[in-house]
Amino acid sequence: MEKKKFYITTPIYYPSGKFHIGTAYTTILADTIKRYKELRGFEARLLTGLDEHGQKIQEVAEKEGKTPQQHVDAIAEYAKNLWNIMDIKYDDFIRTTEERHINQVEKIFDRLMENQDIYKGEYEGWYCTPCETYFTETQLKEGKCPDCGRKVKKMKEEAYFFNMKKYTGRLIKFYEENPHFIEPDFRKNELFNNFIKPGLEDLCITRTSFDWGIKVKKDPKHVIYVWLDALVNYITALGYETEDDTLFKKYWPADLQIVGKDIIRFHAIYWPIFLMALNLPLPKKIYAHGFIMMKDGKMSKSKGNVVYPEMLIERYGLDATKYFLLREFSYGQDAVFSPEGFVERYNFDLCNDLGNLLNRTIGMINKYFGGRLPKYTGKINSADENFENQTIATIKQVEEQFENYHINTALEEIWKIISMTNKYIDETTPWVLAKEEKTKELESVMYHLAENLRKVAIMLKPVMEKTSTEILRQLGIEKEEIISWETLEQYNLLKQDIKVIEKGEPLFVRLEIEEEVEAIKERMKK
Repeated sequence: MEKKKFYITTPIYYPSGKFHIGTAYTTILADTIKRYKELRGFEARLLTGLDEHGQKIQEVAEKEGKTPQQHVDAIAEYAKNLWNIMDIKYDDFIRTTEERHINQVEKIFDRLMENQDIYKGEYEGWYCTPCETYFTETQLKEGKCPDCGRKVKKMKEEAYFFNMKKYTGRLIKFYEENPHFIEPDFRKNELFNNFIKPGLEDLCITRTSFDWGIKVKKDPKHVIYVWLDALVNYITALGYETEDDTLFKKYWPADLQIVGKDIIRFHAIYWPIFLMALNLPLPKKIYAHGFIMMKDGKMSKSKGNVVYPEMLIERYGLDATKYFLLREFSYGQDAVFSPEGFVERYNFDLCNDLGNLLNRTIGMINKYFGGRLPKYTGKINSADENFENQTIATIKQVEEQFENYHINTALEEIWKIISMTNKYIDETTPWVLAKEEKTKELESVMYHLAENLRKVAIMLKPVMEKTSTEILRQLGIEKEEIISWETLEQYNLLKQDIKVIEKGEPLFVRLEIEEEVEAIKERMKK
């Protein structure tokens, strides 16, 4: 039977420098969802990459004494190395300077011209160079860019325009017929009230004041606007309208496109309209996440509060870093990073709750049964019955949250199972059962502890693969057929021939709070 397909994308990143944890979060989230889908039997494909054209890149390269291509080549090498460190399982990394992209952008522009969606005129308006975006007078906030707060400058130049008004009614109708296209829902309301309801202006899609970009073939003094160039990467990466468009036919439309809230306008207004003009189906869902904030506001080098993923991974490991970022973000909301919060999550969630549960379980199976897992004897009392029922009910909640891409809530539900299992130890008091020689009851407790850890390991695999693998290894669980998602609601899969390791290494070693908080703060200053 052919696997179901799932196509997920991140925005292609703007190569201005190193990626902080906010940028990393987007890709970690996408990678986690891809891994979950694969665990559920999907053939999933993840696209990421770099948006390498535009005036800002040309200016940065000139200041560095480099050509724009040399600048973006260096950033591309850095980005791929970072994704390797973070074990991001992307299937394609597209750069907008690649011929496969450039050729198709040229064709798309010509096609839109032929369809009379593009016309030549003169643009005069306010332009924000860092955001590569034009704004009307009413869209400015106190005379500055509404997105980044920087100064804007008045621009006047010959340009080509895309007729956005032509598609406004069709876009509104699509929103009405697909209420979950944009999530969270309040983002859609913001877009509608701030941009669509007042009336969409036709979009300036070329520039003549710089030349670092894809040129209009029939009018080469014009460079194609970065947001037309960049957005179509999602289909050019699949070979759209090339000799080999197998991937495009297989994976488009995208199932999920993840973006930061600062670029939702481009993805939820411009991108759907471009697709409508090309007579292509729209993505099934666009999700805009919030920002990672610091206690004193946004991260900035001048404040000395920028956190890069490498600094956390080097000291605390990849799994701990991913867990913190995914757990802290509520769906669509901003999150706050603090050294204290990171260390607390590490100590309480990872060390105390999860790590301690595994160590206690391994230790007791070795102490009471020589390391051999007792057989499953069913639910021999009400405590076992309640324990199984509550666990299975919570597993269903975990699955529902994963399916809705609420990864932080899925992790909360997994930790409910971990807490429930730790509480089960305290309530059943296996040390008392051993002393009183209640062998049957003790066997049941040990079996249920191992079984719940098996379930936790499976559910954690998309988020913390190394940790998941280590839990299963320490429990002596190797058979593929008992570590699939489909086995989560079963309680009789572990056999007596399983032997746990004699003494497990701690999954996470407790951190000294003051020492580690200071260490993170020092790294933030560098």
